[in-house]
Amino acid sequence: MQWHITVALMNPSDRYRLMNVITEVSHGRVNMGPGTLYGVLVRIQKSGLITLSEDDGRRKKYTITNEGKEALQSEYNRLAALVNDGIILKEGDVDESSSKTETE
Repeated sequence: MQWHITVALMNPSDRYRLMNVITEVSHGRVNMGPGTLYGVLVRIQKSGLITLSEDDGRRKKYTITNEGKEALQSEYNRLAALVNDGIILKEGDVDESSSKTETE
């Protein structure tokens, strides 16, 4: 969930808009209710990945911080490596000799 929220916050948004963007970004795989979203926003704001950029008393607008962008890039790199590993396994291009030495 944190991944989808930080991706969605590449453009500053309020909570209502975030719920819709998260659904779009995840292609419908993640639907967050307001209570769940609020809890995650509070947690990742405390960790410094996002910040409250606007509060007019009615709506709060959040934005990703530089630290959040770095964490997002790091997570993207990790996920891309996992996908690459999966492609190698799917195609059967795993070097049998290296896998034997790793398991021995």
